[in-house]
Amino acid sequence: MTSPGDPLDMDLLDRAEAAVRLSATDPRLALAEARAVLDLAGWPGPAGAYGEAASVALRATALAARELGDLELAGERLEEAIAAGRGSPRRVAQARMSLVTVRAQLGDPEGGLRLAELAERDLAGTDLARLGVQRSVALILLGRHEEAVRHCGRAIGLLDDDPRFRAGGLLNRGLAHTYLERYGEAEADLAECARVARSAGLEHVAMLAEGNLPFVAARRGDIAAAFARCRAAETTLFGFPERLAVMRTDFAEALLAARLTGEARTLLEQAVPELVAAGAQAAVPGARLLLAQAALLAGDAALAASTARTALTELDAQGRTAWLPLAREVVLRARLAEASTPPAAPAHEAAGAESLVTDLITCADELAACGWPGASAALRLTAAAAAVRLGAITHARTQLDRAAAATRPLVRWHAVAMRHRLDGDLDRALEAAARGIEAVHAPGGDANPRGGDAGPRERGAARDTAQDTARDTAQDAAQDVELRVHAARPAEDLAALGLEIALDRARRTGDARTVLDWAERWRAVVRGAPAPASAPPGVPPAGSGLLVEFVRRGDDLFAVTAGAGGCALRSLGSYQAAVEATVRIRYGLRRRAMLDTPRDTSRDTLRDPRHVTVPDTSRDTLRDPGHVTAPETLRDTSPGADALSGAVDEGIARELCALDHVLLSGPGTLTSAGSMPGGPVTVVPTGALCTLPWPLLPSLRGRPVSVAADAAAWLAPCRGSAGAPLVLSLAGPGLDHAAAEADMVAAAHARGRRVGATRAEVLRAIERADVLHVAAHGMFSPRGPMLSQITLDDGPLMAYDLLAARRIPRLVVLSACDAGMAHAPVDGAALGLAGAFLDSAARNGDAACVVAGVVPVRDDEAPALMTLFHTLLAEGRSPAEALARAAEKTAVPGFVCFGAGDKPFAAG
Repeated sequence: MTSPGDPLDMDLLDRAEAAVRLSATDPRLALAEARAVLDLAGWPGPAGAYGEAASVALRATALAARELGDLELAGERLEEAIAAGRGSPRRVAQARMSLVTVRAQLGDPEGGLRLAELAERDLAGTDLARLGVQRSVALILLGRHEEAVRHCGRAIGLLDDDPRFRAGGLLNRGLAHTYLERYGEAEADLAECARVARSAGLEHVAMLAEGNLPFVAARRGDIAAAFARCRAAETTLFGFPERLAVMRTDFAEALLAARLTGEARTLLEQAVPELVAAGAQAAVPGARLLLAQAALLAGDAALAASTARTALTELDAQGRTAWLPLAREVVLRARLAEASTPPAAPAHEAAGAESLVTDLITCADELAACGWPGASAALRLTAAAAAVRLGAITHARTQLDRAAAATRPLVRWHAVAMRHRLDGDLDRALEAAARGIEAVHAPGGDANPRGGDAGPRERGAARDTAQDTARDTAQDAAQDVELRVHAARPAEDLAALGLEIALDRARRTGDARTVLDWAERWRAVVRGAPAPASAPPGVPPAGSGLLVEFVRRGDDLFAVTAGAGGCALRSLGSYQAAVEATVRIRYGLRRRAMLDTPRDTSRDTLRDPRHVTVPDTSRDTLRDPGHVTAPETLRDTSPGADALSGAVDEGIARELCALDHVLLSGPGTLTSAGSMPGGPVTVVPTGALCTLPWPLLPSLRGRPVSVAADAAAWLAPCRGSAGAPLVLSLAGPGLDHAAAEADMVAAAHARGRRVGATRAEVLRAIERADVLHVAAHGMFSPRGPMLSQITLDDGPLMAYDLLAARRIPRLVVLSACDAGMAHAPVDGAALGLAGAFLDSAARNGDAACVVAGVVPVRDDEAPALMTLFHTLLAEGRSPAEALARAAEKTAVPGFVCFGAGDKPFAAG
């Protein structure tokens, strides 16, 4: 042993404590200094004379490793610090205090709390306050957010002289406030954390606080701000992969709740491997389950199953029994999505389906036992529906009886609707389904509008529900859909059931109007909007012209046609076949646009009036994202280019005619609702059919066509504007003809003018203009539609930027390739640039229209179309009519009128 006041011991101890402080600002230098102390102290080996200094130095290496993202090494060094500090209870307690957070983040938050209890015996003063901050990490992971707030609150007031832990307390309290939906307090704590951290030179802590702002914004429902903050956090957290991955995971949770599946999946596919590499074991299974949920929602059942199985193994290894049934649920739902549908399935597959039903029921029991009653009831309904398909009616009724006893009105009404359907009483089944959906929005009805469960929750970790008396507090704090790692959306499921029943009933009664009502109710539920009221019996639809709304049940595709003569329902065959035809048409049009060879257009098969007109593509550049290509690279000068182009034309024409016959020109679609020949048509597609260039179909050629995400604007028409519209136009970079096009637009209207193509000017124009014309490159992002963008002079205008607009123009013209492309994971939620404009207008209670391209448009062709379009618009034509006439006269196809395109503007 050294004697008290040994100069070497005091020097080593001072250097070790300096390394602890340095670990927060320069972890690599702290590692070097701590290793030097350990070398002088004779470590590794017996603690010997300098055990206290070695313990502190080992703690410094652990803290530095933690800052550098190596949680496992941090845990090992802290265990060594505890061993080296024997004989110094305070140093052992400090090492245990640091191990609380590391143990929790390695997947054992309960173990972290046990360490905190041991450390508390030998700590006092500011060390005890620091322990409160560390303990709050484990409490947050366990869903005990109110306790975390209390511990941080007590600690923050005692840590004025320790900016590192004060900032940490503010950060943790901010996260706990977020989970408790106290968003103002959360943002205040995170802002103060960033200020304290920066003033102390703790830049990485400030970045971590700012990196949590996207999570807060998304949880609050401000998706536009969340995306913007995420973009900033991607930069500020660069170099801290584990923390960046946690930020992405948190943000992805909220995006899944907002039905932005593609964006969430993209983030999670980045986050999961980064969390694995960092050894963040507590966060990995939760992130995997979110990825499995996103894959299932996107229709990738195979990826969902394999990812959920991996998460199940990880959760089991960590002893997190409360979350095991959630992982099993995702696996079972993926199996169900892949299962064959009786009676076509072979005998061995039918036996497998029976086994699946049994597994679904068992999992529902496990969910209930582990404190997930809402998930349990939803899965019981799924099991009952699967049993009905198998003909196991007794099993189905048993599960429905249990679901009917659920506390949530939506689940109870769903079970009642299914029972009435089994009894053959479809009218009462529809009435029960409507009551259930109404309960979601009724005050005090289905109490949790976010769809969450009163079950054990955490941010990347869970606790056994048999443990500790704080369970009820954790359950009450867990009313958030973002932390649900299972795929049920009960209101959507019930709306889909109602649509199925309406289709069954229409086969008996011919009542197509009820099918239309339920199709609209389904689309509203997907958007999170209140369900529209059903029309009284015998009341004809209110819209002008003709409405054709497409619905599907499984692979069966239907069209509901509504007009002055009433409603009609037509079965169209296979949805997948229509999707495949759409893909072939889009591919053909893209291929044709890339064949840059002059030809005799008088013999062009696509100009046959029986088919459709398409452009002469013998000019220069395409408005095609990622293909800003010189004319030489586009032009095919091979001897067979003309013949190939003609063959492509003929192929497209055949595909368009065949698909038109299926969707529109067959008996009972455009001819049964009393519409005038050549009158306006509003099309409401389903799924991938939203990407079809509808005006090119022969039955719609020359007619004013509007393509909408729902029929709300058609069913409740509003008048056009009274005065001459304010028309603003802009030209983006990289397009030879864009400036002339923008000048033409401004000249065509009495109140037309040019604006600059900067993000700030365009965002201002969006809130001022009645008509906004954008001549610029556009890019659609199929994996993340809200990441679609328009290229401007100072950077991209993102689709998510539009969500914050206080006002949207009545008409937006996006003269850019693919700007109108959309991706609809579920009906009613079409996204992308056009969808973002329309959704923002709908949230403001307005009906808007977007004219945009869904196939490549040549830079030199767009001005001809747009000149005539704006001339007709200025004469008082509706956008849909102006586009139809302009496209027919100029032979420039590919543009579609989205939204409320049948409302004319005042002439001027």
